[in-house]
Amino acid sequence: YYLLFVFPGCRLLAVELTSSNTKPVVQEFQSVELSCIIKSTITPDPRIEWKKIRDGETSYVFFDNKMQGDFVTRAEILSRTSLVIKNTTRMDTATYRCEVAAPSDTKTIDEINIHLTVQVKPMTPRCTVPKAVPVGKTASLHCHENEGYPKSTYSWYRNSEPLSPDTKSNTRHHNSSYTVNPTTGTLVFHAVHKGDTGRYSCIATNDAGFAKCEEQEMEVYDLNIGGIIGGVLVVVAVLVLITLGICCAYRKGYFANGKESGESYKTPAKPDGVNYIRTDDEGDFRHKSSFVI
Repeated sequence: YYLLFVFPGCRLLAVELTSSNTKPVVQEFQSVELSCIIKSTITPDPRIEWKKIRDGETSYVFFDNKMQGDFVTRAEILSRTSLVIKNTTRMDTATYRCEVAAPSDTKTIDEINIHLTVQVKPMTPRCTVPKAVPVGKTASLHCHENEGYPKSTYSWYRNSEPLSPDTKSNTRHHNSSYTVNPTTGTLVFHAVHKGDTGRYSCIATNDAGFAKCEEQEMEVYDLNIGGIIGGVLVVVAVLVLITLGICCAYRKGYFANGKESGESYKTPAKPDGVNYIRTDDEGDFRHKSSFVI
């Protein structure tokens, strides 16, 4: 703001703005007033403009005495200069600049920035809980949602009772070995034991509200070493029996090649009424026909 010294008999010839709230906060879908008040001016009809600045980009909200863009149907000017936004959304979170031009004043232009925050309630978080974990192993449980604004923080519950971030300060969970990260929503058991069995749920919370995921069961079971060894032995025995069966089948000729089935190529079958007699010639065969009466 500008400090102007006024002497007796002199008039203040400078436009000056003020606001009743430069950092309004509203929940999504509610209405909010962005206060811009002309504290002083001698111009009877000053020009009013509103601009929106978000992510480094500037756009008009109110220009040439008309609403602009998507504000046409859900915003209006109140008391000549203040801006009312109805049915706010998360995209309305931004800096809004009220600019007033007063040509009749010595200082003809003044502006003021209003920083609007639209809070959004968390959505139902997505929770991931392992169904079964052996004793002594690590277990990781996850909880997250990305709709809430400001960002949500997370808390875990077992059987509807809160899990303390500090296991040493809570005698009810002093046997548990876990770590809770309220920012990421991760719950890690470093070495689970039977007492960690239960129904787990997570709540996401921010300034606008909270949301909870459904309970999910996690069972912690003893690792049966004897059963595992017995199962391995059964598998080995089955493989041995299969191998022995294949060997026996080979020996009995079940897998022999059937190329020599029927008549042998060395000793052709004798047609009826024909006798084969081998001569002294190498590799030659002659035959005599004899008729059988």
